[in-house]
Formats: sequence, C-alpha cells, structure tokens
Amino acid sequence: MAGKVKWVTDIEKSVLINNFEKRGWIQVAENEDWNFYWMSVQTIRNVFSVETGYRLSDDQIVNHFPNHYELTRKDLMVKNIKRYRKELEKEGSPLAEKDENGKYIYLDFVPVTFMLPADYNLFVEEFRKNPSSTWIMKPCGKAQGKGIFLINKLSQIKKWSRDSKTSSFVSQSSKEAYVISLYINNPLLIGGKKFDLRLYVLVSTYRPLRCYMYKLGFCRFCTVKYTPSTSELDNMFVHLTNVAIQKHGDDYNHIHGGKWTVSNLRLYLESTRGKEVTSKLFDEIHWIIVQSLKAVAPVMNNDKHCFECYGYDIIIDDKLKPWLIEVNASPSLTSSTANDRILKYNLINDTLNIAVPNSDIPDCKWNKSPPKEALGNYEILYDEEMAQSDGADRDLRSRSGQSIGLKGYRARDSGKPVLTTWK
Repeated sequence: MAGKVKWVTDIEKSVLINNFEKRGWIQVAENEDWNFYWMSVQTIRNVFSVETGYRLSDDQIVNHFPNHYELTRKDLMVKNIKRYRKELEKEGSPLAEKDENGKYIYLDFVPVTFMLPADYNLFVEEFRKNPSSTWIMKPCGKAQGKGIFLINKLSQIKKWSRDSKTSSFVSQSSKEAYVISLYINNPLLIGGKKFDLRLYVLVSTYRPLRCYMYKLGFCRFCTVKYTPSTSELDNMFVHLTNVAIQKHGDDYNHIHGGKWTVSNLRLYLESTRGKEVTSKLFDEIHWIIVQSLKAVAPVMNNDKHCFECYGYDIIIDDKLKPWLIEVNASPSLTSSTANDRILKYNLINDTLNIAVPNSDIPDCKWNKSPPKEALGNYEILYDEEMAQSDGADRDLRSRSGQSIGLKGYRARDSGKPVLTTWK
C-alpha cells in the first residue's frame, strides 16, 4: 500500500473520526494535501463552486455529489420525479402505465405535491376537489422537522402567506419556498403510533447507476398515539417522527429512542400480515428507491470524485403501500442511544470499505465495483452495468402479466403475479 490515506472532516463526530483513526489514516488540515474529505453540504458547495472551487485530483474523493440537492431538496426531488414520469410516458414505456383514474400504476410513490408560492393556483384547484383533506407544509431547504406544519383550510395558507412578511405570494424569494403535500392520514400504526422508515442508500456512481442498500435501517416512532382528528393538527408529537422533535416529548424513551430495527418491523409484519405481502412491501420500497435515483441520474453531475450516502424517509400506509417522503444528503451521525451509536459507526465503516477499498489511496479511475465480501451490511440494490451486460435491460417483466422486475437483479420465480423479489 503506497502511503496512508490523509483525511479531513468539518463534521466533528466520533463515529467518523474513530473510523478514520481505526484505519491508521492521517488527519491533515483542509489546506494541505488530502485524499478523503468527509464534508458538510455547505462545504461541498464551495469545493465545486465556479468562483471558489478547485480541481480535485485523481487521488481525492468527497462524500457528496456536487448537485446532490436535485434529490435531497424536497421541491427538486418532486420536480425530477415528475419529469422522469413524463419522459417515460413520452417513450411509451410500460413503466408509465396509468390506471382508469389516470394514476400511475408503478410510479405513484410520492404524495401529491406542489411548490409554494409558484404552484399556489394549482394547489387550490386540487384542494377544492377534496376539501376535507389534510396537507403538510415543509420549507424546501430545512431538516429535522423545522418549520413544518399541517393545514386543512385554505385560510391557514393565506394566513401563513401574510405572516411570512409579504402580502403577495409572488414577491416571496425562493429562500422561503415551501412544498405542500397531501398528508398521508392513514399511516400504518403499530401500538397505535405512527412511524416512518429511515433507510440508508449508498450511491457510488449515477451513470451507470450503482447503488447499495444498508440492511440495518430503522423505524422511528412518534411518542404519542396517532389520531387523524383535526384538533390535533398542531401536535407534532403525533405527526412527525424526527428524533429532533420527539426527544422533547414527555414519553420519549432514552434507551431505545423510539426506534425499531427494520428486521424487527419485517418480523412484526410477517406475523401480523403474512410473509407474502411483507415481501411485496419491501420489494416496492426497493423499487421506489431505485426509481427515484433513476429520476435524478440524468441531471446529476456524476463527478468521479464523489460518492454519497443518503437517508431515505419512507412512510407505509395502512394498505401497506410505501410512500417516499424525502431524501437526506447528510443523515444524522449524532447518536441518540447506544444502539444508534453502534449502527452509525458500522454504517460509516461499511461505507468507507466501499468508497475507499482496502483503505488504499483513492483512485478515481477505478470502476468502483467492490467484491461482495467487502460490502459488510450493504447489499447491492441495483447495478446498471451488470444489468446491461446480462442483457436484462427490461424494466418490466411480464411474468403473470403484472410483475415488475428490476434490471441488475436476480428475480425469484414464484409464478405468482406479485412484485419480484430482487435478492
């Protein structure tokens, strides 16, 4: 091994630093020669900006793609998914098939969403079709549940607009842009409580797309039992699962932190709903993730110096349909419990093993396809190159007329008209 990896980070988290030190890597300052920089999204802007940016050499890698926000900003993610659907439709792809109500059969995985202020009139039109519905407002660029609120009356939006120090929607700057989405008001409840899934997905390259799913995701529970009652719309302990919010609740448990592992969820669902529907649910979740990455791949600056680990947030409704809520570019590395700390340490460890194979000095000319034994708790979710070389470049398998298979997967033939399991 020619020399040790020199590292820099601007995120002072022990789960990161312990992983670098364990490998015998050498810490250097930002203005010295470095090979590996684990940076915040603010810093990545400077590294790749036209004014302040600098050229990275072949032995340097960073943990974000330059324009990751195409996936991780709530408004841009939705815009890219909408564009992706339209393009598939134009191509006549069977993926873009719609049902008799005009809903996408395979690509309806994001709740109906509008940008405010830009789409205000479109939103009003939609709201009036179903005036009893609840909507959730989120600022485009904030995380950890900040600035989020629920509404069920148009007057609340008008009040929000006035309170935002402006009398007209049009004069608002993009900094104050919000997305408003139809609130999933029939979430699957466990013990009467709402939860969401946090899944970690590593992308090593977008073109060709190669992504990995971390097996140790978790569910985050609300501390207060769920009620769709409109009188509780402003009680965020009922509606938002973010630990940043829930940890302030009276019923927050500091030992398990209101978290379950994904494998526990799977066992619970298998025993209460059955194995088959549970497998179908998890296949659909994997499908959603790959489709969202495919939606942004054409616009992503696929810089060879980059990899990225995303935190996907998924909500499951009571019909066991998964919904993509958002994708985070900097999933929290703060540990709220002992188990959390172990999970995040291992997540970083396994991420580094894929991004920096054998702890060698990075080489951006390398094709970034590690052997299976190097994956740790990651499993390959989708590999476009492998799919094309297999000649399996079909996004839809017509087994039994309606099962969907993904390229790059070995589908398990059960002969039933269900989603194929890609393992």
